[in-house]
Amino acid sequence: MKALALHDRPREKMLRHGALALGDNELVALVLGSGRRGADAIEVANELLDLSGALHGVARATIGDLARVPGVGLAKAAQLLAAVELGRRTVTHAPSARVQLRTPKEAAAYLLPAFGARPVEHFGIVLLDTRHRVLRTTIIATGTLNTTIVQPRDVYRTAMLGGAAAIVAFHNHPSGDPTPSHEDGDLTRRLSAAGTLLGIALVDHLVLADTRYYSFRELGQI
Repeated sequence: MKALALHDRPREKMLRHGALALGDNELVALVLGSGRRGADAIEVANELLDLSGALHGVARATIGDLARVPGVGLAKAAQLLAAVELGRRTVTHAPSARVQLRTPKEAAAYLLPAFGARPVEHFGIVLLDTRHRVLRTTIIATGTLNTTIVQPRDVYRTAMLGGAAAIVAFHNHPSGDPTPSHEDGDLTRRLSAAGTLLGIALVDHLVLADTRYYSFRELGQI
């Protein structure tokens, strides 16, 4: 970044004006710290964002994906994904906050920052008390790019051991499209029926994708 005027370099710009003044490429460049021979950190950041499909693509990428960008490598890729994960965690709620999930919109706002842009599919449940306050969130299964295998018995075993009165089931679609599959609908019906038998209500099943979601409850399918 030697070619940039001192006041235009990302670090100095951030010190003078704050993080909000920086573009996505400048923030990535700060995390990377340096470029490669013939290209400064800003240029490497631009290449990385172009190849990943902007910041949402970076959030979905693996260390191996990012390391393929010349000038990044495994160490810098790990630094960048660590920064992404820290960002996710700052917008999720601590269990001690006892967040109450009264609507599908509230449940989606609670889950999307942490799980909406995962690069592989995760299926989990939010354990709720009788007032639908969050006890904890647990991942039941992790799949490949587009599938997980979940059985109702595994879901409700976890719910019972956690003392849940109700649950919100969720999983993400790495494709970025929250439209449920036929299998998603079938699983929702099986979970709802099992919950009725066991006395642990299935409040909702959310399909998450980036900043969008699909709620089976919202559309009257639970």
